[in-house]
Amino acid sequence: MRVEGFKGRRWLATISVATALAVTGFYGLRAATLARFENPAPTIKTASRSEAAAGRGYSAVVKRVVPAVVNISTSRIVTQTALEMPQGADRFFRQFGDDFGQQFNAPQNAPQQERTEKALGSGVIVSPEGYVLTNNHVVDGAKEVTVTLHDKREFKARVVGTDPRTDVALLKIEGSNFPTLTLADSAKVEIGDIVLAVGNPFGVGQTVTAGIVSATGRGGLGIEQVEDFIQTDAPINPGNSGGALVDDEGHLIGINTAILSGNSGGNQGIGFAVPINMARHDMDEILAHGKVEHGYLGILPQDVTPALAKSFNSSENGGALVGEITPGSPAAHSDLKQGDIIVGVNGQPIADASQLRSRIGMMNPNVSVMLKVLRNGKMQDVAVKLGDFPSKEERASVEKGNSDSSLQGVTVENLTPEATQELKLPATTKGVVVDQVNPSSRAADAGLQPGDVIQEVNHQPVTSVKDYNQAVYASKKDDPVLLLVDRDGDTMFLAV
Repeated sequence: MRVEGFKGRRWLATISVATALAVTGFYGLRAATLARFENPAPTIKTASRSEAAAGRGYSAVVKRVVPAVVNISTSRIVTQTALEMPQGADRFFRQFGDDFGQQFNAPQNAPQQERTEKALGSGVIVSPEGYVLTNNHVVDGAKEVTVTLHDKREFKARVVGTDPRTDVALLKIEGSNFPTLTLADSAKVEIGDIVLAVGNPFGVGQTVTAGIVSATGRGGLGIEQVEDFIQTDAPINPGNSGGALVDDEGHLIGINTAILSGNSGGNQGIGFAVPINMARHDMDEILAHGKVEHGYLGILPQDVTPALAKSFNSSENGGALVGEITPGSPAAHSDLKQGDIIVGVNGQPIADASQLRSRIGMMNPNVSVMLKVLRNGKMQDVAVKLGDFPSKEERASVEKGNSDSSLQGVTVENLTPEATQELKLPATTKGVVVDQVNPSSRAADAGLQPGDVIQEVNHQPVTSVKDYNQAVYASKKDDPVLLLVDRDGDTMFLAV
């Protein structure tokens, strides 16, 4: 029904335009006939095609870019509940999209069935050998990936590696002498630069749109774990994901990734692209190590508002306030303190919390960084050795364990050799050391103290913060938690 309605509206529009042209043509002809007797015919110079092309925008740039932008189609197997519907009903509901059917609750023990789901996206060839950059969400879970070039050649693609945290994926198609794009330095992109977005929106075919760079360094959007987006008003729509964002010379500055679509699902003039410097970093890491690792500091940073700056006696313009330090994290093992304002990393200024996340996230684990922090109105340097970015499951266990269990208000750290020596414990002691205990918590009422070494949680041995978090997460909310604690060399049980 929607298709027929669309055709009807298009037909009406055509009729309206044709009628307008006919009326204008009649009176225009009459006016021209009268004017022929009143004024001499003007001499008009018509430009040749080559002369006109110079003022026709970016056609020359587009011709260089489009051969390197590809269409990506994927298929994946998904499992869904099989519901009995009247014949043909599934086709009726499917026109509204798969989400429509998810509004209905399937009965318990309903049979499951597998179906093949197809999706479309875009990609960019970045080397003559056939390496293609795209988004992770374009190929995530795909059983089969097909790359179609601008000249209609099709290739089965191999997923070389992905980075879900930045939503970047690297594919490989077999062959040589493929058309490529030149990579720009996205750090030099400025607000107001003219850009072109090239991709395959809605599967209609390769499409080019134009706009400007609306913002750089966009983060804190909750789209990815590591965000440093280029924002543009060049129209980007579903299917453009993984396509090219190029400058006015045709150099690749970003990989189109997301849009702010509102309720329409289409372009609203706010699109986001992963900067090519970040995508290039991911590609190099995948080719060198088969995966991408990100540095992890372990804090909850906040933007420094004028009110916060005044409260913390800061005259600095910008920075990231340390709102919380994750127990057991690299930050927890450093001299970094809650309430510090991080204004620099390795000598480079930090403007806000988003820039800090991006800067740290693009570093490798086990790298030592020097943070410049403002503490109590005075500047000082704090060295931190970064860790590996934890998985969603690990981070969720920390949050869940700290918020729902009987051990709420307790923070622990890994038992390092230095801590073992300081607590005068045998070198063979295993467990996690209690760093802080909230005086009003249940754990404090049970007698748990800072410096205690927790060796078991509910009879489960713990040798790391990860073990501790998993054991705490497994405990039921409000149920007592049994701890085996080593205190000054003596072990005891505490029920919290």
